[in-house]
Amino acid sequence: MAAVCAISVLVMIAALLAPGKTVPAEFTPPPFEPNAVIGIPNVPDDLGWTELDAQAFLFSVCGKVVVRDGEADIWLTNPESNTVWLKVRILDKNGETLGESGLIRPGEYVQTVTFDTVPKDGTTIGLKLMAYQPETYFSEGTATLNTTVKVEE
Repeated sequence: MAAVCAISVLVMIAALLAPGKTVPAEFTPPPFEPNAVIGIPNVPDDLGWTELDAQAFLFSVCGKVVVRDGEADIWLTNPESNTVWLKVRILDKNGETLGESGLIRPGEYVQTVTFDTVPKDGTTIGLKLMAYQPETYFSEGTATLNTTVKVEE
């Protein structure tokens, strides 16, 4: 009986000293872009809008980012041929989020992204494109386009 008690005490001590299990953070799916438009945009020629191949997905976006009143027209487009949902996050050089879009489905685009924090004129920013599997939200990859921002008053 003493042996059983001793073993029980040792098991309880081991359980108390063992590192606790961490609870994984709950995933919150990103929202869809409320201003998404179905179709192909008619983008002004001077914004450097081009289609890029991230190997796992295609996307089109403007390389010239001009901020006016805290917003920039980037014309992020998810081609109809894609099978992923896309969103963009605009990052500063330290990886801090300056603004972002919601998700857009294949065949949709979003013209404007609002900046939560407006960088100074000439600041280097990254347009981080993130692709998600529909319904499961598993990542299908990312691509980052580095550019500078033009801030107009």
